[in-house]
Amino acid sequence: MFTTRPEIAATFGAVGSTHWIASQVGMAVLERGGNAFDAAAAAGFTLQVAEPHLNGPLGDCPIIIHDARTGTQKVICGQGVAPAGLSVAKVKGELGLDLIPGTGLLAAMVPGAFDAWATMLRDWGTWTLADVLSFAIGYAERGIHYVPRICATIQTVKPLFEDEWKTSAALWLRDGGPKPGALWANPTLAATYIRVLKEAAAAGSDRVAQIDAARRAWYEGFVAEAIDRFCRENEVLDASGRRHRGVLTGDDMARWRAPVEAPLAYNYRGTTLLKCGPWSQGPGMLQTMAILAGFDIAAMDTTGDEFVHTVIEAMKLGFADREAFYGDPDFVDVPMETLLSEAYNIERRKLIGSQASMELRPGSVNGRTPWVDHEAEKRLAMLGAAGAGEPTVSRLGVSGADTCHVDVIDCWGNMVSATPSGGWLQSSPAIPELGFALGTRGQMFWLDESLPNGLKPGKRPRTTLSPGMALRDGKPWMAFGTPGGEQQDQWQPIMIARMLDHGLNIQQAIDAPAFHSEHWPSSFWPRTARPGKAVLEGRLGQGVLDAMLARGHKAELGGDWSEGRLSAVRQEPDGQIFAGANPRGMQGYAVGR
Repeated sequence: MFTTRPEIAATFGAVGSTHWIASQVGMAVLERGGNAFDAAAAAGFTLQVAEPHLNGPLGDCPIIIHDARTGTQKVICGQGVAPAGLSVAKVKGELGLDLIPGTGLLAAMVPGAFDAWATMLRDWGTWTLADVLSFAIGYAERGIHYVPRICATIQTVKPLFEDEWKTSAALWLRDGGPKPGALWANPTLAATYIRVLKEAAAAGSDRVAQIDAARRAWYEGFVAEAIDRFCRENEVLDASGRRHRGVLTGDDMARWRAPVEAPLAYNYRGTTLLKCGPWSQGPGMLQTMAILAGFDIAAMDTTGDEFVHTVIEAMKLGFADREAFYGDPDFVDVPMETLLSEAYNIERRKLIGSQASMELRPGSVNGRTPWVDHEAEKRLAMLGAAGAGEPTVSRLGVSGADTCHVDVIDCWGNMVSATPSGGWLQSSPAIPELGFALGTRGQMFWLDESLPNGLKPGKRPRTTLSPGMALRDGKPWMAFGTPGGEQQDQWQPIMIARMLDHGLNIQQAIDAPAFHSEHWPSSFWPRTARPGKAVLEGRLGQGVLDAMLARGHKAELGGDWSEGRLSAVRQEPDGQIFAGANPRGMQGYAVGR
C-alpha cells in the first residue's frame, strides 16, 4: 500500500495534528516531562496562533481523554451554549430571520474552548497555565509562519473588513496583511493571554488556584466584559445581508463552565469506538459503523465502488438519524440506546441495496415521527439563483471555514483527542482589545423549539466537531480525528474500516483515497443539501466514478489529494506507539520518539 511518509513509531510518546508547529510544541512538552494533557493544551493554544482561519480563542473544543491513572475515559464538552437572550422569538419574530446567520455577532455562543483546555489542564495535567501558554504567547509576540491558505482567506474577505468590519481590518490588514511564508505576529492576542496569566498569578503559587483564577478572568473578568461591551455597542453586517447586534452577555459567560461527561460507545469488530454525545454529530459515525457491521467489508476493495457505495449509503442513514433525533440531551430525549442497538441496525441495513438512495430516510424509534428538513434543496436553488459566489464571500464574509485537530499519547499511557474550531478570523469582527473574534456556532440551530436541534436559551447547538478514541480489551488503543465539518464523521469511518477490516496502518489508511456525501442538510448556513451527491477523490479513478454513476449516485471526481485531514496516534500491547497525519495540504504532521 502506497504511503506518502512512514507511520511514525515510538515508545516514549507521539503527537499528531493538523499543523507541524503544533505537533512539535506538543512533543516539546512531552520531552520536558509534561503529560499528554499538558502537551495537548499547549498544542491547542498554539493552533489558535498558527491557524487563525480555522480556530480561535473564542471558539469551541470538544475533547476526549483517557486517564491512565484511573483507566477511565471522559468527554470535556468545550461546546458553549446559546445566550439567554437568543431565542426563536427574538431571531424569527423580532428580527424576521428564517435562519441564524453564519457570520457576524448574532450567532455567537458562549465560547467554550478556553474552559475546555483549562479544565483538562487543571484536573488531569501537571503544568502551570503559564508554562502551557508560553508557546502560543511566544509565537503571537514574535510571529509565526503563515501558510498560503491563511493569507488567501484574509484576501477573500478583505472588502468586508475594509468596508464593514473595521476592527478586523486594523488587525489583519495592517501593512497590507500577512504574506505567504512570512512571519505574522498578533501582539494583541499575546497581551490578552499575558493579562490572563497576571490575574492567575495573583491567586498565589498553587497551580490549580491559578488555573481557576484564569478561568474567572476569562468568563467573569476582563475578557467577558470586553465581549459584553462589543456585542452591545456594535451592529455589524452578517450573512443575512443585514446588520445585527450580538446578544451574548457577561452574565451568559459567568454562568457557564465546560461540563465533563461519559463518552458514547459502540463495539465494532472487537474494538470499542468512543464519541461525544448527541450534542455533536459524533454518534452518526457510531451509527454508520453499526450498519456496516452487518456487511463483509473485509471482502471489499476499499478503493472499489462496492465499498464506496456501501459506506456512503450507511452514512446517509446515520446522518438522517442525526437530523431527526440529535440535540442537546440536557433538553432533548435522544434515543441513543435504540439507535445503536443491533435490532434497530438490522432493519436499517436492509435499506441498502445496489442503487443509490435519493431520499433522507431517518428511522422510526419508539413510535416517534422523525422530522426531516424538506427545504434544504429549495435553499440551494435559491442560493444559486441569487448568484452566490465570490461577491457574496467578499461582501458578507461567507467564506468556507474549517477546523483543527490534535492527538497525543504519552509514556504513561494517557491519551487525548481534541478538535478545536470556531472563532475564525472571518467569522465575526475582531474584538479590538482582545485580538480575536467570536465564533458563530449558533448557525447550527433550527428556528423551531420543537425540534431536537431547535434553538433554546442555554442549549448547546449540535456541533459537527467530533474527536474520536478507540479501546481494545478495555484498554486505550487509538486517538483520532479530523477537521472537515460534515465530513469529519465520514472520513473517520473510512479510516477505521480500512484499519480494522483490512489491516492498514494509520498512515496507509489516511493516505488512501477517500470520499464524502452531501446528501443531507448541511449544519452550516444556509443549510443546503445536495441529495445523492458523492465526491470521490481523484485517485479513485474514472472506473470507480463510472460505476458509482451507474449505481445512481450523483458522483463527481475531486482533486487527487482533496479528501480528508485525518491524524491519529495508537499504542499496541508491546508498548510501541504509532502515529500518522494527513499529507494533503502539506501541513499536518505526526512526531514521536
